[in-house]
Amino acid sequence: MTDFVTMHLAECISRYQSAIPGLADLGKQLQGLSPSTESSTADTLIDLYERCYPLLEKAMWSAEPDFYPLLACYQALFREQEALIQQRGGDDRHHFILSIPVADRPPHLHACLESINQVCTLYNYGGNASGVWDKIKIIVAEDSRDENNIRRHIELVEEYRQKGLQVFHFGLTEQYELLQSLPRHQREQLGNLLTTQPRGKFYLKGQAANRNLSYLKFLQLTEDKNRTLYYLVDSDQSFCVNRQTESGEEVVYALNYFHTIDKIFRTTDTLMLTGKMVGDPPVSPSVMAANFLDDVTAFFTRLATLAGDQACQFHGSHGPLAGDAAYHDMAGLFGFENRQATFSYPCRLSGEHDHGACLIDFARRLNAFFFGEHLTRKTWFSYGSGFAQLSPARTIYPGNYIVNYAGLKYIIPFGHLRLRMSGPTAGRMIAVEIAGRFASFNMPNLHRRTTEAGLDDDFRPGVELDGEQQSVDLSSEFERQFFGDLMLFSTEELVKQADVNQPFAQEVIEAVIARKEAELLALYQQKHEAIVAKNRQLHDLVFNAGHWWLRSPGLALSLRQIQTFTDNIDRNFGEHALAWRQIQSAEHRAQRKWQIVEALMNYRAERDAWDRLF
Repeated sequence: MTDFVTMHLAECISRYQSAIPGLADLGKQLQGLSPSTESSTADTLIDLYERCYPLLEKAMWSAEPDFYPLLACYQALFREQEALIQQRGGDDRHHFILSIPVADRPPHLHACLESINQVCTLYNYGGNASGVWDKIKIIVAEDSRDENNIRRHIELVEEYRQKGLQVFHFGLTEQYELLQSLPRHQREQLGNLLTTQPRGKFYLKGQAANRNLSYLKFLQLTEDKNRTLYYLVDSDQSFCVNRQTESGEEVVYALNYFHTIDKIFRTTDTLMLTGKMVGDPPVSPSVMAANFLDDVTAFFTRLATLAGDQACQFHGSHGPLAGDAAYHDMAGLFGFENRQATFSYPCRLSGEHDHGACLIDFARRLNAFFFGEHLTRKTWFSYGSGFAQLSPARTIYPGNYIVNYAGLKYIIPFGHLRLRMSGPTAGRMIAVEIAGRFASFNMPNLHRRTTEAGLDDDFRPGVELDGEQQSVDLSSEFERQFFGDLMLFSTEELVKQADVNQPFAQEVIEAVIARKEAELLALYQQKHEAIVAKNRQLHDLVFNAGHWWLRSPGLALSLRQIQTFTDNIDRNFGEHALAWRQIQSAEHRAQRKWQIVEALMNYRAERDAWDRLF
């Protein structure tokens, strides 16, 4: 007779049964079971854990103060359940192959790999009796130009292999050779999806091409296509969420991603599953400048009423919950209604400090906005109805989506255009094609645009930083945002009129694009005028109104940083901004519009060629 060890389950029930409804009933069922070698007993025990988890989750994410004791109990239960599964044998749950495309971002890659290591250690999905986590494989898909960064990425891969992760460096040479292994006619058909760059310049292909090349590596690594899931993650994502406390933000490993995702794919007919993000907004700074200026102005307006040497009053506030797009200047385009005009700045400093210290830290981080950090509208995790609650999806979050083997066909196309909004655009078409089999669930990743290493160590395509002058040029990203919006909202309208399974007609595409172009130009004009006015108002408030910070010698550097910020706003959003001139140029728009028309016309043929790979 074999004893199944359920010590943590018994302790958890005993400790919390009076406080958490439902646990007492599970305790009675546990006491009624006898140790046995019968698989039915093991199955019954394993099911008790499954029924316990949502009870703990609901209590853990309530306003109760016992978060960390509950979290430790919750994690221990998963490890104990995994031991039972291994002891029982016959573990037919899914294997996972993750892909992390990375371009010149060692600090981000390190944080991402460490988060996977933490989830594996704390929850032990699939077990690691052999010294590695057997059901998890990770591809680091290289796209760097800097040889030093490539070396650092390889070192990180080796570091985490030593920790038990099955992680592989998918280097530029291997990518190129794998692409060349496809028949020539197939490569030509898939050139827009998999890149046509030559061997000597097989870097900075873009996250779309790099991600799609990972699919070829998936096929190589797949041992059982019926029991493998493919998880696409961006390097600036981590497998954890943020939690708001009185002392500020805390990062917690409170979601067992692999366990929940496996269960969803085993119990539903889902083909593609996407999570969202918490933390930094998943959008470009080019669509956040107006509301950010509102918040920065509100900060200085309030600061002007307080004394510099007074104890800091900027604590206790926090941004919106994930999912309401409060960070987006044009959230109405996506069906959201943002009622709150401004969000207060939550000071990050701890311990006793005054408003001068608060201002110094605020100013130090201000220019990180141009790399995607929003100091006032960071989003926060909410448990809501649970982790596994599914809802119909219409947007793919490229940094957090999962497919099964059949779902590999539903690719994010149009990467060769290098436009923003590729995930939402693909999502609109996929949602029409497979309906409810494309789903969203409540397991976001933590999104961090910048790292403590500083802006000089952060690479963001479309954003150029002059380190000496601290001037930022995001004209490329801004331009790609406008035309990405044009493609997205044209596609959204197009799939209502035309059959997504048939080639789109050129005249239908052009008519839709013409209407959406006029709408977007008007909206971008309004936003442009608002940003110019808001930036002028902010500059006057900070530098021309005679407030106390102008008389503090210790704030000279901070004032220069604020001046740099307003200069960068003007450079990127003002009357002479390059991106704004491009958007206004009929000639430039005509060139971009034809690229979009051509891509949409070719979509069905490219998808058919892609589908034949699987």
